[in-house]
Amino acid sequence: MRWIFLGPPGAGKGTQAARLAQRAGVPQIATGDMFRAAVREGTPLGLQAKRYMDAGQLVPDDVTLGLVRERLSQPDCRAGFLLDGFPRTVAQAEGLKDVLAGLGVGLDGVLYFDVPDAVVVERLSGRRVCPACGATYHVRFDPPRVEGRCDRCGAELVQRPDDREETVRQRLAVYRRQTEPLVNYYREAGLLHTVAADRPIDQVEAEIARITGVGR
Repeated sequence: MRWIFLGPPGAGKGTQAARLAQRAGVPQIATGDMFRAAVREGTPLGLQAKRYMDAGQLVPDDVTLGLVRERLSQPDCRAGFLLDGFPRTVAQAEGLKDVLAGLGVGLDGVLYFDVPDAVVVERLSGRRVCPACGATYHVRFDPPRVEGRCDRCGAELVQRPDDREETVRQRLAVYRRQTEPLVNYYREAGLLHTVAADRPIDQVEAEIARITGVGR
């Protein structure tokens, strides 16, 4: 099982990748987690990545792909893996193809989470977080019992800067420009499977189970 989860921020990729990874017994690999693990372990590539991250710069593709190669070479990936939100550009997709060829494996497919921008904006801009205990809520879909207050500890909930509507729209614009071309790239490769991700979580999960053959 070797799949890529592709889609805009707020599409639900992380949630569904975690569920599928648990059912299939393979690791869910998100680049952010991978960077943090490499930095924590002090690997040479991790230290390279840290220099860019500390300077607020994007980690170059050659470093990122080196980290991906390291991660996919680990024993827990022998039975497969789920790449959550990587690659993000066509150049990274070409690099990933070379990495996989070097490892002697190929992709089973790419799950594209298709969701309208308006739904993404509503999902992300409605999110609220407790700064004290880390609990998360949504003003519409999962509100606290007392408006603006955490159910667990009573602290005042906040909206993270990344979740402000203007920031969400900027993130979507970057996604449409940089990452959406991957839809045609993988469609032409015969690997793309489209999932309507603006439905309830369980419905999306059922569709993914049908596509991948890994039942719930």
